[in-house]
Order: sequence, then structure tokens, then C-alpha cells
Amino acid sequence: MRKPIIAGNWKMNVLPGQAVELVRRLWADISGYDAVEVVVCPPCVDLPAVSEFMRSGDIRIGLGAQNMHWKESGAFTGEVSPTMLLDLGATHVIIGHSERRQLFGETDQGVNRKVKSALSFGLVPIMCVGETLKQREAGETEGIITGQVNCGLFELGPEEVPTVVVAYEPIWAIGTGKAATAGDAQEVTGMIRSVLSGQFGQQAAESVRIQYGGSVKPDNVSEIMSMPDIDGALVGGASLEADVFARIVKFS
Repeated sequence: MRKPIIAGNWKMNVLPGQAVELVRRLWADISGYDAVEVVVCPPCVDLPAVSEFMRSGDIRIGLGAQNMHWKESGAFTGEVSPTMLLDLGATHVIIGHSERRQLFGETDQGVNRKVKSALSFGLVPIMCVGETLKQREAGETEGIITGQVNCGLFELGPEEVPTVVVAYEPIWAIGTGKAATAGDAQEVTGMIRSVLSGQFGQQAAESVRIQYGGSVKPDNVSEIMSMPDIDGALVGGASLEADVFARIVKFS
């Protein structure tokens, strides 16, 4: 049975001191609740403070980065390597978020390199896929998502794929307040699982956790999580408020 995974993407928000306080308040609300795997993904500058706080308080929340380079080291000004993230205590890393794709030119091929690198260093990749409103209205959703999944997981083996978390985030529903309906989300996540089955076999596909991301809030998370192929949520703005995020985590 797939354990749900709820991850909070803080994006470019929260200073280190604020980050520690946010985690402290979140843990106070969810401590002892283990039905869901919880991950927070602060900006990179917050990782040392959050990691130290988690270790000192035995706080069992995963710590994710929002991006990484696929190389271990080198002349890549402004980038962060997987070994650096590991040294900071990171356990997960978001790869291919729509903002990285749209604003910073991230490609499917680059996503694939990062996914393979993350796995090789023992980090759990949260690989994001999603279509724009224009693509959706043109009936291109299936082709776009299929291409992103196939390319992002290119050259992985069936034994590696279950470690990857796939996050479906319709770009038209991110930060807009316009969430896809639970049925919309299930239609695409079900299709993603079918693509995984065709590429890696049914057993591997059934082991992969698929998140939905896009204006997830306490009042819609239960319906979204009731869908058979949705195993979690990648939460944006709502993860910046500890009490709100805790309500999403404890959705059942």
C-alpha cells in the first residue's frame, strides 16, 4: 500500500529564523501523526538552520530542496550539488517544477539528468509534470504529460522508479486559486500511472506515489486524496502557515 506523501514547497519565502519557527509550530500540530509522510522544502539558505533544528528535536519531517544540479561539483556558479544537499541534511529534492521550466528554461532532458543524479546519491526526487492552460484547451494534455514522464524517467530501471515521487501540477492551477477538480486530477494521475505501467510494468507503476499540486487547501484536500491514483499533495502557499498545512497533512 502506498503511503501518502504531503510536501510543502515554500518557494522563495521565509528567512532562516522564520523557517525554524514554522517547522516548530508544524511539528507541534502533527507530532505523533504518522499516517502521512511529511516533507518541507525551504529555500536552500534555510536548510542548515532547519536541519539542525530537526536533528536537535528528533523531528521526523523530511527535508527537501527545491532544485539541484546533477553534477557532484564543478564550475557551475550559483548551483547546488546533491552532495551539498546531503551534507545539509536533505532527504528529498523537487525537480522540474513548472516555475523552473517556465522561468529558467529547465528541459525534460535536464530533469532526467537530475532525477538520475538524485537517485544515485540517495535523495528522493519529486519530479514535477504539468500542462499549461493553452495546452489543456488545445487537447494536448495527454501528449505533454506522457512526454514529460517518459523523458524525465528515461533510462531508469523498474527497480528504481518506485523511489521517485511524481507530482502532477497543472500549471493553470498553481498560485491562481483555481484548483483542478478531483476528477480532473484523477484523470491525469490515472493516465500517468498507465504511462508508468507501459514503461516499467504494472508492479513498478503501482508502487509509485503520485502527488497532485495546484491550489491545495484544507477544504479540497480530502476530496483530492480520495482519488485512487492520488497519493499525496505538493502544497505551495498553504504550506507557509503551520496550522493550515497541518490541517492538510491530517486530511482524513
